[in-house]
Amino acid sequence: MNRPEAPETALLRSRELRVLPEWIDYNGHLNMAFYNVLFDRGVDDAFVHFGLGPNYLQANQASFFTAEVHVCYLRELAEGDAVFSTFHLLDFDDKRAHFFQSLYHAGEGWLSATSEQMSLHVDMAAKKVAPWHPDVREKLAAVHAAQSSLPWPERAGRSIGIRRK
Repeated sequence: MNRPEAPETALLRSRELRVLPEWIDYNGHLNMAFYNVLFDRGVDDAFVHFGLGPNYLQANQASFFTAEVHVCYLRELAEGDAVFSTFHLLDFDDKRAHFFQSLYHAGEGWLSATSEQMSLHVDMAAKKVAPWHPDVREKLAAVHAAQSSLPWPERAGRSIGIRRK
């Protein structure tokens, strides 16, 4: 992952991705499901940074699963748009990682969507949540420390519901 050219230089930045034609819905914009694909690929990039890449499962019989996600759609993306996401590790413990991503239009720099997520570290043999391996936990701690002075994202910690009077 690269660092964005922005004040939040401690954020991890994904590789640049492009909105594919088959992801466009009948409204003429990126279908909501594919925002999640873009965020997921950004998570993959970030987790490689932590040592949780494709070889991690083979070597450790462990992986990470999404437990919860909350996406906010702010501005439409269209076919062919280049995008990247940033990754902000909000918190973590022995088995979980709570993080926030922002999806940007790569050419123009505007914010398209945000995603807040909780991931779990899973022992694949036992199919149970398990502690991070020490080297992964060390890398999580280093990124968390580097990002701890960043402001809490405006959309983090939101809930969804209809407020009644």
